Amino acid sequence: MIKVKDLYYQYTEHDKALNGINLTINDHEWVAILGHNGSGKSTLSKLLVGLLEKTSGEIYYDDLLLNEENLPLIRKKVGIVFQNPDNQFVGVNVKYDVAFGLENRQIDREKMNELILKWTKAVGMDEYLEREPETLSGGQKQRVAIAGILALDTDVIILDEATSMLDPDGVKEITSLIKELKNKYNKTIITITHDLDIAKLADRVIVLKDGVIIDEGLPDDVFKNKEVLRSSNLDMPFEMRLYDDIIHDEVLSKNKKLEELIWEYHLTK
Repeated sequence: MIKVKDLYYQYTEHDKALNGINLTINDHEWVAILGHNGSGKSTLSKLLVGLLEKTSGEIYYDDLLLNEENLPLIRKKVGIVFQNPDNQFVGVNVKYDVAFGLENRQIDREKMNELILKWTKAVGMDEYLEREPETLSGGQKQRVAIAGILALDTDVIILDEATSMLDPDGVKEITSLIKELKNKYNKTIITITHDLDIAKLADRVIVLKDGVIIDEGLPDDVFKNKEVLRSSNLDMPFEMRLYDDIIHDEVLSKNKKLEELIWEYHLTK
């Protein structure tokens, strides 16, 4: 379980990214943290893995406080996949990229090869072990990054806008993989996103705006709060944009049945 208590972070005196965040994420839960650019969601993800030092507040993994002393232990519990797949590929090929973190932990060579094969197979990349990064699609690179985290056996995987630079096929690949990670491998998943189509598949949604939580709950419940979504400047799915067009059209807005059907269709996973 992850607990965040009264978390504040500011880049400068006048640039406050987070303003008193309190949240809990349960074991084996998929939580989508939604927000527009500048809402503080990516800052939160970096604080959760210790890449930024909080201004004040506390972050716990189970009962372990995230601080300088405990950071090595906590980084064995959590891994992160970033937005740009090209910026996180560190190996000359798929095999060496997955091996990177294992080498840092001084894993035995034989065991390392077993883990590389096991987890590249789990994400569908075992036939690409000798492939160089420039020959892979964005979705394939993200799969390799996820395999590297799985090989390290972290309990928590954070995906920070990990689908935002992918084409539709790449988004489908990673979305399908997220479901598998949660359901088959019992991982705790945190997706940082502004994409409601992905968020509505999660167990729970947290909406950030200007560094504070403005809504939280089951996706169906949160998404019924249309004003919250609109005020957060989120990227609306096609169904929601169509819904907006209808309610602002002088003729179509009179058809309440059509309006409700489209909204219910949008909420369908």
